[in-house]
Amino acid sequence: MSPHAASVSTRLRLGALRAGFMLGGRLVPKRTADRAAQLFATPFASSRSRALATPEDAAMRRGELQIGGERIATYVWGDPARQPYALLAHGWSSFGLRFQPWVDGLRALGYAVVTFDQPGHGRSSGRLCTLPEFTATIRAVGRHYGEAALAVGHSLGAAALVLAQDEDWHAQRLVLVAPAADMADAASRYFHLVRLGEHLRQAFYDWLLRRTGIGVEQLEVYRHLPALGQPALIVHDLDDADVPWSEGERYARYWPGARLLSTEGLGHRRVLDAPDTINAALAFVRGEAVGERVVGTSELPFGVA
Repeated sequence: MSPHAASVSTRLRLGALRAGFMLGGRLVPKRTADRAAQLFATPFASSRSRALATPEDAAMRRGELQIGGERIATYVWGDPARQPYALLAHGWSSFGLRFQPWVDGLRALGYAVVTFDQPGHGRSSGRLCTLPEFTATIRAVGRHYGEAALAVGHSLGAAALVLAQDEDWHAQRLVLVAPAADMADAASRYFHLVRLGEHLRQAFYDWLLRRTGIGVEQLEVYRHLPALGQPALIVHDLDDADVPWSEGERYARYWPGARLLSTEGLGHRRVLDAPDTINAALAFVRGEAVGERVVGTSELPFGVA
């Protein structure tokens, strides 16, 4: 299928979905909200096809962990039991090997590297996945390998990395690329995309609560940031159309040990493997000052110090 034909097909499917949600929202609101929430928690099939099509590094070892009733595919370079290791957490509808451009630089600094596919993603089993499940999987993978010297996350994976930090498992420093800060804002973007009526929001949230036992208000990631003490680098592109730059800025403003590096022209996806992003992250890991420190008070919402 040509790119133009694929684009037309995607628009037609989205148009049909919007029409169905608009009609269903009036006729069968709860059923429509449940269907919309389930779709929201369903990774794109491209996560699996892209993972399977990605060439594997000969130095990598592929493995599997049993977590939450699912088979989680893992990818390891080096020996995390003997070396400080970096845990790399992919974003929504992505896959662990998306981080391959990061591996050589981290290995050159002496790190073992661990990444994995979330449930419903890549080579892992499962069909649905939500932010609480992203978080639980990161924490379980981290506990298996021990305290991480470094953790890197992209998009939803970055948000889940923050929520995964606790007394039993944490990373000594973090790099968050295009991190989402607020589940409610993410839901609002989805509502707008699929034309879901605002009157369905509570029923939509109720489905997520029934599945995970965690309310949306508990997933406002930025509220967890003031308690974190690790150094962190936030990288966010000013032209990010999927997760606004302001959400990355919010991380840097609320996190006492964080610095913000703003890029331009890379958007939400290309920023992850852009050489400038990787080089800045490696400099941060080496202890160099990267980005800017953002400060905020009740009188000064945000500013650069």
